[in-house]
Amino acid sequence: PPGAARPPAASKWVRLNVGGTYFVSTRQTLCREPKSFLCRLCCQDGPELGSDKDETGAYLIDRDPTYFGPILNYLRHGKLIINKELAEEGVLEEAEFYNIASLVRLVKERIRDNENRTSQGPVKHVYRVLQCQEEELTQMVSTMSDGWKFEQLISIGSSYNYGNEDQAEFLCVVSRELNNSTNGIVKEPSEKAKVRCPCRGVHS
Repeated sequence: PPGAARPPAASKWVRLNVGGTYFVSTRQTLCREPKSFLCRLCCQDGPELGSDKDETGAYLIDRDPTYFGPILNYLRHGKLIINKELAEEGVLEEAEFYNIASLVRLVKERIRDNENRTSQGPVKHVYRVLQCQEEELTQMVSTMSDGWKFEQLISIGSSYNYGNEDQAEFLCVVSRELNNSTNGIVKEPSEKAKVRCPCRGVHS
């Protein structure tokens, strides 16, 4: 209608009416995936695809607008961003409808990763406290077994005398995740780290 606000540069900007919600984007964005429904709709106007428009000139698309945001944002910047309140399955359904193959793969990977995390159950952590001298710290950290992560270093002064000089003593806290793959078997973080101080709280 006369006087209605329209996006500038009509040839560049495209207005979409998705299930009653309006979205505005550029033809360049919508045509990022050449085989997608949106590219065929907005960039290949012709008899191939029926393109009904509403009274404002927006393309009518009879789909759920809730899940259209992640679709449009993916075309804009190539990243999959889904709000926590949105179900990935809903985004997957729309990605398949709009025929965006690369996005379909990404969403399926996200769903598969979430299922794997759920099947493993809650992640438990095992902590170990290693006591060693200052000169042993570098060796201990560099020889930690795979899966172990350094957590905290606590100085406990110079309680022990080796030779003629006092050396600083430290407690080194390390941890690792304990999940189904480890079957409850936890190896010590470093055999070498225990050599100097087997009698001070570190057990083989």
